[in-house]
Amino acid sequence: MNQPKLNLSPKVSDEIRKTTCYMCACRCGIDVHINHTAEGDKVAYIEGNRDHPVNRGVLCAKGSAGIMQHNAPSRLRAPMKRTGPRGSGEFEEISWEEAFDIAEGWLRPIRETDPSKLAFFTGRDQSQSFTSWWAQAFGTPNYAAHGGFCSVNMAAGGIYTIGGAFWEFGQPDWDRTRLFILFGVAEDHDSNPLKMGIGKLKKRGAKVVGVNPVRSGYNAVADEWYGITPGTDGLLILSLVHCLLKAGRIDLEYLRDYTDAPVLIDADPASPSHGLALLDDDGHKLVWCRDEQRARCFDAETVNPDLAGKWERDGIVHRTVFQHMIDKYLDAQYAPEAVAGRVGISAGRIRALATEIARVAFDEAIELDIPWTDFRGRRHATMKGRPVSFHAMRGISAHANGFQTCRALHMLQILIGSVETPGGFRFKPPYPKPATAHPKPHRHHQPNAPLNGPHLGFVHGPEDLALRADGTPARIDKAFTWENPLSAHGLMHMVISNAHAGDPYRIDTLLLYMANMAWNSSMNTRGTMEMLADTDENGDYVIPHIIYADTYSSETVAYADLILPDTTYLERHDCISLLDRPISEAEAAADAIRWPVVEPDRDVRSFQTAMLQLGSQLGLPGMVKDDGTPKFTDFADYMVNHERRPGIGPLMGWRGDGTETGRGAPNPAQLDRYIENGGFCLAYVPEEGQFMKPWNKAYQDWAVEIGLFDKPSPYIFTLWCEPLRRFQLAAEGVGDLQPPDHLRDRMRTTMDPLPIWWDPSEGQDGDGEYDVHALTQRPMAMYHSWGTQNAWLRQIHGRNPMYLPTEIWEAQGFADGDWARIVSPHGAITVPVAHMPALNHRTIWTWNAIGKRKGAWALHGNAPETEKGFLLNHLIHELLPPRKDGMRWSNSDPITGQAAWFDLKVRVEKTAPPADLASKPGLAPQVSPVGQGPDELRWEVK
Repeated sequence: MNQPKLNLSPKVSDEIRKTTCYMCACRCGIDVHINHTAEGDKVAYIEGNRDHPVNRGVLCAKGSAGIMQHNAPSRLRAPMKRTGPRGSGEFEEISWEEAFDIAEGWLRPIRETDPSKLAFFTGRDQSQSFTSWWAQAFGTPNYAAHGGFCSVNMAAGGIYTIGGAFWEFGQPDWDRTRLFILFGVAEDHDSNPLKMGIGKLKKRGAKVVGVNPVRSGYNAVADEWYGITPGTDGLLILSLVHCLLKAGRIDLEYLRDYTDAPVLIDADPASPSHGLALLDDDGHKLVWCRDEQRARCFDAETVNPDLAGKWERDGIVHRTVFQHMIDKYLDAQYAPEAVAGRVGISAGRIRALATEIARVAFDEAIELDIPWTDFRGRRHATMKGRPVSFHAMRGISAHANGFQTCRALHMLQILIGSVETPGGFRFKPPYPKPATAHPKPHRHHQPNAPLNGPHLGFVHGPEDLALRADGTPARIDKAFTWENPLSAHGLMHMVISNAHAGDPYRIDTLLLYMANMAWNSSMNTRGTMEMLADTDENGDYVIPHIIYADTYSSETVAYADLILPDTTYLERHDCISLLDRPISEAEAAADAIRWPVVEPDRDVRSFQTAMLQLGSQLGLPGMVKDDGTPKFTDFADYMVNHERRPGIGPLMGWRGDGTETGRGAPNPAQLDRYIENGGFCLAYVPEEGQFMKPWNKAYQDWAVEIGLFDKPSPYIFTLWCEPLRRFQLAAEGVGDLQPPDHLRDRMRTTMDPLPIWWDPSEGQDGDGEYDVHALTQRPMAMYHSWGTQNAWLRQIHGRNPMYLPTEIWEAQGFADGDWARIVSPHGAITVPVAHMPALNHRTIWTWNAIGKRKGAWALHGNAPETEKGFLLNHLIHELLPPRKDGMRWSNSDPITGQAAWFDLKVRVEKTAPPADLASKPGLAPQVSPVGQGPDELRWEVK
């Protein structure tokens, strides 16, 4: 036959350079194909690195479209200073020297007088270890990253309970799990690992269950979908706990040996430690020993804890955590019949899910022939596993009851013995580690001196709060106060409103990095823009100085006084560090780098390098040598030579003489070794330490060896959250440190040491006027707002409708092409609608961050994102509507302060389409400092 001759392996590029993707937080490995041209090295295309531990060569649409992100016309080109009013977008380009001189002129005087007048908050970067170190060196207490409006409930709820959480902290045992349940997982996070894991489960015939009001993405491929009412995840979980306890389908051995379930709780109402664990003279928790019939230290080698133990002293009976759990969760209020109406799931389906969890956990239990030694010194011949695993994310976190809901989910895992056992949830190094292993937040600052310790951390009682001597908040965001004591990530969403109000005090300079606070990253979007541009009676800006660093011309750029332009991720060094957010897998510690696979063609610098240079100009400690000269030339130099403690630096691989992992002196050739190895380093956990990590001697010794810990740190899981109980005690009047009176009732109610659930909408729903839940989630093809200027990804999501469930669609007679007015107590939007049957019957939703302001991102004036796209943010306020007590409470979790984005309730009104067919509200166009992108974006790489 006469067949055409085809070149099946054409030459694609001159060279492949391996680095780490930055198109979402997965941190996948990528092969960047480079062509050498007369104009310099050019990116030809990007594919997955098949040797990389995160993605094994898999790459999603975002990752492949990185080439368009790198070449986006919205890239900033040089430092700029504002020449017109804030918000106008009028700037002039300046040199880096002038930019640093301007910044120094603002920052040096406040460091010399009051460093707290700098508020330094960073968005979705992955270098928080570095930025927090910089802020600590400056001396301001006002630093945090974006977790406060993203998932602090998830992180804090997990760490306070099991010593780690979902996503970057751990993963399911994909090879052994037989039942996988997702709660509130959107598509933009953990995309490739989740898709690969679900693919493994489907291939093996394992069951996937989705619990989410919206059936999209991962839930669309689930074998079963539970379309619950938003915010009721915790109630559903506690009903499952009720069913499991009532049926006796719990792992008593696991609870006895590895958790605080047998710990005795002080029952003396007159005791200052009422409701806390009883302790021995050395401060160790006490359990009742079944064999010796006496109270003993929980970790004694020969102790046999009794879950039902009681210790009577002076006529008072002290009972175990387990007995308190039995009393609470066997209550009829948690029976499926009692919760079904609120949850939106029938009692029969709730019981069926509980039965399935129990069946797989106990009837399909697995056992690995791997001997191991526990922290009590006992030798075990095998590792027993419960092949049920869970994954959860922002959907359960972004509610006012989110912290307790996250804890409830971890309690469910613990009850069936599926944390750190084969088939269940597995920690990723450097986790697990208990909340007590983390620093506490520091706040003491003084002129010309570094802060006295890390800004963020884990509070264990009122004495750890970040309060001034007069009891007022020490931080501008009011993190770590009586209003939200366990705010481990800070409260980025409150910075601008608090700074504008001068509450708790005025600041001088707001320094933001890659945080689009003037648009999709803030509640009360229009109000935030007004605050940024507001002036006082003298005509001066209420927030005197704003420095903003970003790669692209976002909506927030227009509100800055000084712009520090960042590089793209293919033009800079980055450190995906064990000190920060590593790429570890359950079987191995892993970290990675980015490096400049191409040089920038603009006058830009990586933000980290720019901050090191600014820091050295300010003479910040750790950034200058004794003679005052810069200690680091750039961020690459910092990555290699910075040490947090002797032998421990940002990168674990190829330290010392190049053969040491984890611990070792700085190695000048370290980055070269990473590049040669594909941009990452792996250190495998020994087989004996693969599971049972919190209690496993082999894992603990290995973790010390590679520098994760300085000494073995085994611990038991904490079902009874003592920090919460300590705040309850304070609210009850115990102790010298007392909360404001108006917070006492709320603290007593919400800060239960055992997981609870309450309805966040009670008392604020406008007497039923707002009876529809409204959600927003990000699509797989967009990570936050980063895809907006991407020519490929825009073709996938250039517009967004409001999706309506069948009940609302039919009741109001909607048809294709119709529009609706969506009204909340805060505002209204007018938007196109679409019908979606696979949706909770009283819930509407839309994609997040699709809508854009005209003039931003180098978009054309008629770009669909600016006319057909919209934000739900316009309906949300940082404060709740007035309650029956007349108070306007923060729209956040009262425990951590996380923004409660998903508690929004609205009403839906059918309306005529606007005459211009553009969504409302419409804001006046901005002037773009980079102009408008070309009509066509094309180039040829040869």
